Amino acid sequence: MPEIDLADVDLRTHLLGRTLRAPLLVSCMTGGTQEAKRINTVLASVAQTFGLAMGLGSGRVLLERPEVLDTFAVRAVAPNVLLLANIGAVQLNKGYSVDDCRRLVELLDADALALHLNPLQEALQPEGDTVFRGLLPRIGAVCRALGRPVVVKEVGCGIGPQDVRALLDAGVSAIDLSGAGGTSWSEVERHRIAEPWRARVAGAFAGWGIPTAEALRLAREIAPEAALIASGGIRDGMDAAKALALGADAVGIAGPFLRAAHRGEDCAAELAREIVEVIRVAMFAVGAPTPAALRSTPQLVKA
Repeated sequence: MPEIDLADVDLRTHLLGRTLRAPLLVSCMTGGTQEAKRINTVLASVAQTFGLAMGLGSGRVLLERPEVLDTFAVRAVAPNVLLLANIGAVQLNKGYSVDDCRRLVELLDADALALHLNPLQEALQPEGDTVFRGLLPRIGAVCRALGRPVVVKEVGCGIGPQDVRALLDAGVSAIDLSGAGGTSWSEVERHRIAEPWRARVAGAFAGWGIPTAEALRLAREIAPEAALIASGGIRDGMDAAKALALGADAVGIAGPFLRAAHRGEDCAAELAREIVEVIRVAMFAVGAPTPAALRSTPQLVKA
């Protein structure tokens, strides 16, 4: 027996100092091209309508080519959205400074900065940046000086518990675990690589990483106080509800939103509506009136 009414279910969630109407993040995906401009505009409009958070694609191209700003700039479409700018963390070892990070955030009028970790992807790219030594102190310096929250996210391989603890101790405000199970960037690189032997190297890593559920469980054990975002293989509302039950504060979804946005704003809005409603009904069915109450709900995780 739920012992609550469906009308009692309240999906509002606090993340990075902002209130979301549902615990969902439209994950960082794209920017820099005219098609990316259309996709970002559609996703921003949907995030605004449903009160979701949104992350933008890597802003490195924007810092190098300011003329592509309009392909990233969505604040006019989404004035109330929790918006994350995004850049590869390894760029901090390649000469990018706190001032560069601040400039990116200010150009996009973003509320926070996501620093993405993609060591496997970089290692598989013939042109990849693989200088990851000493990165943690530089991330800490950005956290101290940026003046906005910093999120560290993986890109589909997961973040282990010791790294979670180290990042939080360095001052990171939230961690997007982005575990294995969604887009495999090693597979993306495999299809880009012309040399057969290099392609086979990339293929060896197709299943590499910590699955999202396991990364989330381990992270919550070592950091019960942390703001954690679960992403990587979250394909629908039930996946999202289970991630929330496992301890996520919010859930990031990328691929399904990208495909829906490609078909148009109506499709993307319908997907958002469906995901939110599945989470709401799941919460009602297990008697959880809030996302916080949904955490560690074994009957949902096993469903």
